[in-house]
Amino acid sequence: MTIDVLTLFPAMFAGPLDESIIRRARDQGLLELRLHQLRDWTHDRHKTVDDRPFGGGPGMLMKPEPIFEAVASLRREGSRLVLLSPAGRRFDQTIARELAALPHLLLLCGSYEGVDERVREFLVDDELSIGDYVLTNGALPAMVIIDAVTRLLPGVLGDDASAHDESFSQEWLEYPQYTRPTDFRGMRVPEVLVSGNHAEIARWRAAQGRLRTQQRRPDLVPGTAAESAAVRKRTT
Repeated sequence: MTIDVLTLFPAMFAGPLDESIIRRARDQGLLELRLHQLRDWTHDRHKTVDDRPFGGGPGMLMKPEPIFEAVASLRREGSRLVLLSPAGRRFDQTIARELAALPHLLLLCGSYEGVDERVREFLVDDELSIGDYVLTNGALPAMVIIDAVTRLLPGVLGDDASAHDESFSQEWLEYPQYTRPTDFRGMRVPEVLVSGNHAEIARWRAAQGRLRTQQRRPDLVPGTAAESAAVRKRTT
């Protein structure tokens, strides 16, 4: 998979994308990740990428010209251009799986007061937000999406079942997990997990996942009023 990122702050990506699973995916050729400075598509000596909004108001808007030129040079068959902004649909694991199936993802990081509306209307394919809060720019949301998508690419985690069993990969949150020692300061691992009975372990994990979801994220429980309200919020 190839991911191109258009941003005014490429230095923000140094570190998070050069470590751990993302670094390994890049080294193994499973992910090609390219960062682009949007100012490289400007033509004035000041490399201007923003201007005042028509009609007045606070802040500056990202100009359409460099964005359209950058996308024209990077977009190819099968590409999806995603704008990161607070106005987008809320990113979740279902969307991560959807994006992981694409051959080419192009992420546009919004900045300042946002982008000229013509970018939304005539250029982007999708608009995503990582939560109901405002960040300085779209760099951090882009990193979150890259991380979530990369770990779903075949071969990245080594054992693809790891991604299948994680929270949000199914209907329920992930079940509690334990490792050695069996007894730590009087706190013991549940007996079923050391019993060797894999059928019982599977049943225990499923029950614990459902219980944890009901207690911590009732909005994810199918058929509940909270779940219905959450669905409506994600799709409006």
